[in-house]
Amino acid sequence: MNIYKPNMFIPTYAPIERTDWRISITEMVLCKGYWSPALFCQNMVALLRRGADGRMETWMSTSPMELESQELGCQAATGHVVVMGMGMGWAVANTALNPAVTRVTVVEYDPTVLGIIRELGVLEQLPPDVQAKIHIVQGDAYEYRPDQPVDLLMPDIWLWLMNDTRLAEVGQMAANCQPRQIYFWGQEMEIARHARARNIVLNDAGVRRVIDGFGLPLLVPDGVDYPDLIAKAAEGWMNDRWLPSKF
Repeated sequence: MNIYKPNMFIPTYAPIERTDWRISITEMVLCKGYWSPALFCQNMVALLRRGADGRMETWMSTSPMELESQELGCQAATGHVVVMGMGMGWAVANTALNPAVTRVTVVEYDPTVLGIIRELGVLEQLPPDVQAKIHIVQGDAYEYRPDQPVDLLMPDIWLWLMNDTRLAEVGQMAANCQPRQIYFWGQEMEIARHARARNIVLNDAGVRRVIDGFGLPLLVPDGVDYPDLIAKAAEGWMNDRWLPSKF
C-alpha cells in the first residue's frame, strides 16, 4: 500500500465542532495530489463548514492536494509574509518554520476559526521562537492594510480552487498590501487557463508571459519545473473549467 508522506509539518488535531465549523479526522482515504498521483492518506484532517443548504463543505484539509497546493509558497517565503486566511493553521505554521521568514501576519475574518485554532493549541505546537513570529489579525482580507512592508502575500480565503474573479480579488488585496511577491491558492489554475485562452505554450517563457499579463508580482518558485507542475495540476483539477478562447 502506497502511503502519502507529507513534506510539511502537520500539527496534531482533535475532532471539534463549534457553531457551523467542524474538524473531522478520517483514518484512511485515497486522495490524489495537486500534481502527484493518488495515494492513501492516513489520519487526514479536514476543516468543514455548514453551508446555507445544511451540507458540510471542506474548506481546508491535510490532503495531498491541499498540502501540495500551498507547499511551494511556504518553502519560498522570506521576510514578512501576510497570509490571508487562517484555515487549519498548518500553512501559517510551515511558513513561520521557514528560517528565511522573520514575521507572519495572518488575517482571519471568522472568530470561530480563530477560537478553534486556539482551543486545539495548533500554533502552540511550534517552538517558542517560531510562535513569536506569528501575529494574528481578526479582519477582512479585502480591507487589511499592513503596518510594515510585505515581502510575500499568500491569500487562501476561497472554498473553491478557482473562480472567474480570482485575479481581481487578489489584485484588491495586493493594492492594499503592496507586496514584493504573491503566491495565491490556485494560481497554477489561473496560469494554465489564461495560457490556453491566449494560445501560449506552457514553458518558462510562456509562464512569464502569462504572469506579466496579470499585472501581479506572482512568485515563480525556484528549483522546480514550474511549467510541468502547472500542467499536471491543470490536468488533475481543471475539470473543463477553461476560459473561452477569446476575451
